[in-house]
Amino acid sequence: MEIPKPRWPRGRGRWAAALAALAVLAGAGTWTAVAADDAPVVRRTDRMMNVDGVRIDTSYFTAESGGTGGGGDGGGRRPAVLIGHGFGGSKDDVQDQARKLAGDGYAVLTWSARGFGRSTGEIGLNAPDREVKDVSALIDWLARRPEVLLDAEGDPRVGVTGSSYGGAVSLLAAGYDKRVDAIAPRITYWNLADALFPDGVFKKLWAGIFVTSGGGCEKFERELCRMYERVAVTGKPDAAARKLLTERSPVAVGSRVKVPALIVQGQTDSLFPLGQADAMARTIRANGAPVAVDWIAGGHDGGDLETGRVEKRIGDWFDRYLKDDKGVGTGPAFRVTRTGGIDSTDGAALQRGASGDRYPGLLSGGEDIALGDTRTRTFRNPAGAEPPAISAVPGVGGGLSQLSSLGVGGLSIDFPGQHARFDSEPLDTSLRVTGSPTVRVTVRADHGDAVLFGKVYDVSPDGKQQVLPAQLVTPYRIGPDRQGRPVRLTLPAVDHQLVAGHRLRLVLSATDLGYASPVEPASYTVALDGPLTVPTAPEVTTASATLPWWTWGLPAVALLIAAALLLTGRRRTATPAPDPALADVPLRITGLSKKYAGSTDRYAVRDLSYRVEKGQVLGLLGPNGAGKTTTLRMLMGLIRPDEGEIRVFGHAIRPGAPVLSRVGAFVEGAGFLPHLSGRANLELYWQATGRPAEDSRIDEALEIAGLGDALARAVRTYSQGMRQRLAIAQAMLGMPDLLILDEPTNGLDPPQIREMRDVMIRYAAGGRTVIVSSHLLSEVEQSCTHLVVMDHGRLVQAGPVAEITGSGDTLLVTTADEVTEPLTEKVAALPGIGSAVRTDDGHGLLVRLDGATASGLIAELVRLDVPLTGVGPHRRLEDAFLTLISGGSA
Repeated sequence: MEIPKPRWPRGRGRWAAALAALAVLAGAGTWTAVAADDAPVVRRTDRMMNVDGVRIDTSYFTAESGGTGGGGDGGGRRPAVLIGHGFGGSKDDVQDQARKLAGDGYAVLTWSARGFGRSTGEIGLNAPDREVKDVSALIDWLARRPEVLLDAEGDPRVGVTGSSYGGAVSLLAAGYDKRVDAIAPRITYWNLADALFPDGVFKKLWAGIFVTSGGGCEKFERELCRMYERVAVTGKPDAAARKLLTERSPVAVGSRVKVPALIVQGQTDSLFPLGQADAMARTIRANGAPVAVDWIAGGHDGGDLETGRVEKRIGDWFDRYLKDDKGVGTGPAFRVTRTGGIDSTDGAALQRGASGDRYPGLLSGGEDIALGDTRTRTFRNPAGAEPPAISAVPGVGGGLSQLSSLGVGGLSIDFPGQHARFDSEPLDTSLRVTGSPTVRVTVRADHGDAVLFGKVYDVSPDGKQQVLPAQLVTPYRIGPDRQGRPVRLTLPAVDHQLVAGHRLRLVLSATDLGYASPVEPASYTVALDGPLTVPTAPEVTTASATLPWWTWGLPAVALLIAAALLLTGRRRTATPAPDPALADVPLRITGLSKKYAGSTDRYAVRDLSYRVEKGQVLGLLGPNGAGKTTTLRMLMGLIRPDEGEIRVFGHAIRPGAPVLSRVGAFVEGAGFLPHLSGRANLELYWQATGRPAEDSRIDEALEIAGLGDALARAVRTYSQGMRQRLAIAQAMLGMPDLLILDEPTNGLDPPQIREMRDVMIRYAAGGRTVIVSSHLLSEVEQSCTHLVVMDHGRLVQAGPVAEITGSGDTLLVTTADEVTEPLTEKVAALPGIGSAVRTDDGHGLLVRLDGATASGLIAELVRLDVPLTGVGPHRRLEDAFLTLISGGSA
């Protein structure tokens, strides 16, 4: 007996009969089984399918017994779920979710979209006659599977979910194919034209990322490539560009999306902000279908995507609307994740959910906030729109917005003379903003369009710190026909708590790093025409904390204080004048001491002094607890010493010291956007610094890093060694005179370690200086010219590697030709020789003397016609190191 199907206001239909013809190219495909101890066995079948001559790579997941949770008809039939992947990804990205759903009683089909993974064809950005047609063909295939539950012949019970690109195709599938029964789109768009061309302003950084992560313009349908290149050159989207993207967006079939929809959208998302989800929710709810909206902490800019919680909720959603399980809870109509405080055990941000019985939209509970001085402001758009203000930086905003949720300022810059600013009075009580603030203004430009970027800051009582919630900004293009009269501006949608005593600050800037502004200089005037209206969504309530407020509030305050000290570096101590005599000395440390926190007599570093010259590769060695990391943190200006000083090229180091621009650092790797190429990641990072592109010297850094053709590939395809080299290339951008590498070989295999050694040596060869901290003594011995050995916070010894390792009874013999095995055996058999071993590169011998003298050995080698290039003492660094830290007893 079939399960009664939920009755939603929709009809039945088919695509053209041609869509039903879907051929299996690979026979039965490849089967794999996965099972936990108490879970059903999940089988995976890989198939290459054919849709109109395009090969679509698929994987099909089913559990042996139909999985858990019911939903069958007694004969093992079960509902089906299609899972789409994100842009630049493939079906492999969603296999974990597919296995979970299969184990819970679904037949799950994943696929790589056209132009991605092993699938062929051009990228059509979810074109109805391409990617959307492919989904209908996959549904046709599911309808023929004997284990899939049918509502009618050719009509399987099916849900569609996916993130970003895959989320959009779930919405499009529901609009074009009435066999879709439920959807769960995640961090996606309703109108791609509005996402990339908001209010007619070109979102250039994200658009470039789109094209790059797709493999380049040539991988796209020709019409899309021409459109992108046209807009990228002019910096202004035209009507044809908007029409093309709108036609391929869910908004084009919005009135036909009439199935239950769980909409998951990210708060840290400058690509697809919360307004996109709002448009989805309002349209689908108006169509009469159930809708739930979930604002997660992360998004395309990074942050926590809450994968476990979200995927469980999607499973519950499908249980309710595909299995018709009325006993399962699908969660509130609206939920938002709120961050407050830091977990003292692992440093993670603490999260709590707030919810409401209905979705409030973006304008609920508006509260008017007066913006003080309302005099007209005049500012300019600079020639070339440079330098641009900085707000959202793709891939960076997640970490910065987590700081903003804790009241700590992130990366946001508005240049003097290029923006208008309006402040409120200090707030009498705390205020929770949930949605999009709005304001009415009158704008004029001295010629042409006025292109502005609006944002609202949370400003501390003393005015010294401002927080940009989620690092978001909204662009506006105000043409001459709208100038000189009040216009309503809708500002970025956020969920942010302001505390009493703080101010709201409205900023309208002429430029922004992520967008294209007019290159011609212009003068703008802005006058307020009313208060700032702030949505408070009073019906949304935060879940009760499981712990007293102070368990998370006090760490947040502590973090705020610590970050203020770290980021501003405004201690009231005079900075020593530069020392001209040290202008060419990369580093001099004198009498450096740092006590452990809270201790009066326990030192992490004590009375440390040493000097590093140009061209040296200095190895910083010491056992755990020796003080190496503390020393490096002081060197990079992250913490202050209690005593002594550090000078880099004669300048005293303080947090934020200008001379730190001559220092590059690699500490515990770098975070990269996996869908971008290596080169694109580096270019994006350099843009975020605000420094001129020509100063990056990116080609020099890349040549030294030696990544070759891999630079054009997405970072997600990189090995660990390639990621490490890319991270070091990032540290080398601008070719800093002093490069600091902390454990650069962590996680690398021996060949990768050798490659990393070559990178360091090549960098120093140009007269620059490298300081490397590592626990791999053999690598330090081969790559470093000088050593600093520390133990218990003190200097044990400093000097050239050869000087530290020079004593002992082993000689290093180097030769012009490669040493053969027979020659090695002859040398080992000489009188007074204890052993002879070839070096790793084959052009030398390590000879241990056992009665013979160095001069006697040389005579014998000459007699054997060995082409000597050098003979000198050799002792392994490991032996020297153990001797030094044991006080000479080893």
